[in-house]
Amino acid sequence: MKAIDKKIYQRQRRKRRVRGKVNGTAERPRLTVFRSNKNIYAQIIDDDRGVTLVSASTRDKDAQAAAYGGNAAAAARVGQALAARAVQAGIKTIVFDRNGYRYHGRVKALAESAREGGLVF
Repeated sequence: MKAIDKKIYQRQRRKRRVRGKVNGTAERPRLTVFRSNKNIYAQIIDDDRGVTLVSASTRDKDAQAAAYGGNAAAAARVGQALAARAVQAGIKTIVFDRNGYRYHGRVKALAESAREGGLVF
């Protein structure tokens, strides 16, 4: 097994383990994060209905005006945008799904800025 394949496999195992415990409901939807090398994506999901309620990423038009999307500052901007959209949609409390990533760097920056924006988790 190549090193990159092993890394992906290990993240998928962590992801399945976390998703067994974390489930989004209508009262407390799930905030999930996906990060690529160049961008970061976040969405708030109601797992009971299987619907994405709110989403934000560095690929959004308002975020495109900012510089590079693959760093912690960009992740913080995405967290603020997501929190603003969620509060506008009437979502206050959520469950955080780090999607198998370590709570460090870009994932941590996104989560902390979403908390500052008014989300409780």
